[in-house]
Amino acid sequence: MPRRCALSGKSVQYGNNVSHANNKTKRRFMSNLQVASVLSDVLGHSIRLRLTPRGIKTIEHNGGIDAYLLGTNKSKLTPEMTVLKKRVELAKAKKDKKAA
Repeated sequence: MPRRCALSGKSVQYGNNVSHANNKTKRRFMSNLQVASVLSDVLGHSIRLRLTPRGIKTIEHNGGIDAYLLGTNKSKLTPEMTVLKKRVELAKAKKDKKAA
């Protein structure tokens, strides 16, 4: 499983450790990934995602995963989020059809 945020796509970066003597050795800057369960009102259950804290904050700021996905353009979403957006759209359409 790649170390990549499902929401933003942020992943591992590479750089150097630089010593006092200016010796450089390769190192990796790992992204701070958290496994978060995000409740989807439309789907009716929680979804487990590997997100950075910034991604979690973005979802909360937009009013939940459903509101974020429906309000974001498909071209700005990762492939995993695009599939989830389709599921949410279909469930929302089905729910609206039942209510009407």
